[in-house]
Amino acid sequence: MGKQVNQKLKIVGWVAAGALAGSLTTVQLQAVARGSLAPLPLEELQQLAAVFGMVKSDYVEPVDEKKLISEAIAGMVSSLDPHSQYFDKKSFKEFREGTSGRFVGVGIEITMEDGLVKVVSPIEDSPAFRAGLKSGDLITKIDDTAVKGLSINEAVKLMRGEPRTKVLLTIFRKDENRSFPVTITREEIKTQSVKTKMVEPGYAWVRVSQFQDRTVEDFARKVEELYKADPKLKGVVLDLRNDPGGLLDAAVALSAAFLPENVTVVSTNGQLAESKSTYTTSPQHYLRRGGPDPIAHLTKATNGALRTVPLVVLVNEGSASASEIVAGALQDHKRGIILGSQTFGKGSVQTVRPLGPDTGLKLTTARYYTPAGRSIQAKGIVPDVMVDETPEGNLFAALRTREADLTKHLTNGNETKAGEAAMTDAQRAAEQQREQERESARKRLEDEAKKNPNQRLLPEFGSDKDFQLQQALNKLKGRPVLISKTQTERSEEKKDN
Repeated sequence: MGKQVNQKLKIVGWVAAGALAGSLTTVQLQAVARGSLAPLPLEELQQLAAVFGMVKSDYVEPVDEKKLISEAIAGMVSSLDPHSQYFDKKSFKEFREGTSGRFVGVGIEITMEDGLVKVVSPIEDSPAFRAGLKSGDLITKIDDTAVKGLSINEAVKLMRGEPRTKVLLTIFRKDENRSFPVTITREEIKTQSVKTKMVEPGYAWVRVSQFQDRTVEDFARKVEELYKADPKLKGVVLDLRNDPGGLLDAAVALSAAFLPENVTVVSTNGQLAESKSTYTTSPQHYLRRGGPDPIAHLTKATNGALRTVPLVVLVNEGSASASEIVAGALQDHKRGIILGSQTFGKGSVQTVRPLGPDTGLKLTTARYYTPAGRSIQAKGIVPDVMVDETPEGNLFAALRTREADLTKHLTNGNETKAGEAAMTDAQRAAEQQREQERESARKRLEDEAKKNPNQRLLPEFGSDKDFQLQQALNKLKGRPVLISKTQTERSEEKKDN
């Protein structure tokens, strides 16, 4: 994509568009020797070396040199913005697993209920699926460890392991009122980031929970199955709620499924020449490895129906980055109605460059812009129709963190730079109101948790009790929609120093 600058210094980078995950997109970027642009500050580097020497020789006890260096790098990078990060060996491995959608385990989606691990659903064709585990099963023991008292992360760690090793799960199946052991052999699991179902005749629900390596293939296959079941779909709900983002090219591909050929999806702008790019619905902008184009196949298999079918896109405060790219592109091209709550506001692109065989650097290299040129950094996508998550309102939305809440977040590039202007009275009042809303939501959450311990406080996405989904269906059918009486558009907040 970029002009060759220096073959010796060329490095393969991975562009990331995720709030929580980065990207394994094989975009080539250069680690350019930028001496002519910004000479190295020799005096400051000498100070750094002097401090390192003093710590090594004078500190009260011996220190690990490599640990000192890695923590110095981590501190330097973390001071930039919330999404730039130094990856040590462990975090680099976890990062790659997160974006590839692959890990070694038993293959179940889980939640906690009554202090036990509850199986939400076994992943298709996983060891757990083949062993007969069902939705609703409770796991009471993992090998010899009782699950009661464990956190969900601790339980996950116990179930993961090396390929071809065994784990013994003790299962309690409520509807059969019995406990039984199941021995499962761990293997590489390919997670499912796309779920689909016909919520009622003629209307389909397509949920994308994260943009990973296999998201586009899964999306194309599952949507084609929907059209085989009903070639004359009357409407589609694309659910991007709580989707933290992920791979930039997956977001471009998903947008291409709904938009005409060769229209802009997103553009990026940063210091490097390679950061000044425009991504369109052309396959060359989302096919990384060549090979078959799943979007072209889907378009042909459905006779282009997905480009014209009535569409509602569900978003909320947890929709970030790659999901905001999709929502922004569909909104600017007037391809669908965006419904829900204002999104997270992560409008920056990260590039991941390896620093060695098992360490790396994730660095914010650009802001991204919707087709109409809007930066959504620290602001987000404002829905066409504001709808609360329940009939009683957005009960717990105030507790969710947004980009503008993060320390050292980037401004969107169009606002006054941080520190140049004092906070206005209106901004102070807005901040005080947000704190009051958060306190009220915290109290409500505590009260609800006491009344219903270990129970889900909001309905499952895609269920018949999913209020926002029901309003999306009403919109598709031309019926009245219960619009939020309390939500208002929020602007980008003043950056924290």
